[in-house]
Amino acid sequence: MMHYSRYDGRPRRSVLPVILLLLLAAAIVGGLLWWKLPRRAYTAQELGITELSSPTDADGDGVDDWHDIMLGARAYIATDPHYKSVYYAGGYPDDGHGVCTDVVWQAFRAAGYELKDLVDADIAAHPERYGNITTPDPNIDFRRVSNLDRFFSANALVLTCEFDDTEQWQPGDIVTFGNSDHVAICSDKRRADGIPWIIHHGNPVEDAVEADQIMRATVTGHYRWAP
Repeated sequence: MMHYSRYDGRPRRSVLPVILLLLLAAAIVGGLLWWKLPRRAYTAQELGITELSSPTDADGDGVDDWHDIMLGARAYIATDPHYKSVYYAGGYPDDGHGVCTDVVWQAFRAAGYELKDLVDADIAAHPERYGNITTPDPNIDFRRVSNLDRFFSANALVLTCEFDDTEQWQPGDIVTFGNSDHVAICSDKRRADGIPWIIHHGNPVEDAVEADQIMRATVTGHYRWAP
C-alpha cells in the first residue's frame, strides 16, 4: 500500500506570529480599559490626614475659600464644557467651550473672587512680573497659564511640588505643570497614598474631569490662595 503525503510543496505558515499579535492587542485593550476604570477615592479623614480650611470666606456663604474654590471647580466641570481654545471679546467664554484656565477663574468666582480683575490689576501694577506681555490684553491675559503662574507666585502661598508630605496638599490648591503648560485645582479626594486627585480640563486629558491624574505630568507650581 502506498502512502501519500498531504504536503503540497508550499511553505507552511506558523500561527505563532498571529497568536503573539492577538495577545499584544488584548494587552493593549486591557491596559486601556484598566486605565479608564473608576479609581477608589479616599478622604483625608480616612487616611488620617488633616484637612485644612481657609480662615477667610469671601462670599460669606459659610464655606471657607479653599473648599469654595474646590467646589466651584467641581461645579464647573459638571457643566461638561468642551475643550476649545478661542479668543473672546470681553474675556469670558460664552459658548460652552473652555480650556484649563477657565476651571480656575470659574472656581475663584464661586468663592467670591473675580480672578480676571485681580490678574489685570496685577499686570498693570507690576508689569515687570509679566515679561512675556508686551501689550496687556484683558480679553486673554487671565486665561494664559504662564500669567497665572506669575500671578499666584506673587500673590499666593508658594508650596512644595513634592509629594513626600501629603498634608501639604489641600483642597482648592492650584497646581501648574511643565513649562506653564497646564493648570488644575486640587480635589478633596485622594489616592490610597494620600496624593490628591485634581479637577481640570484639557491637556493632559481632553475632557473636563475630577480624577487621579496629578502624576501624569510634572508639577512645577503649587499655590494656595491667601488674600
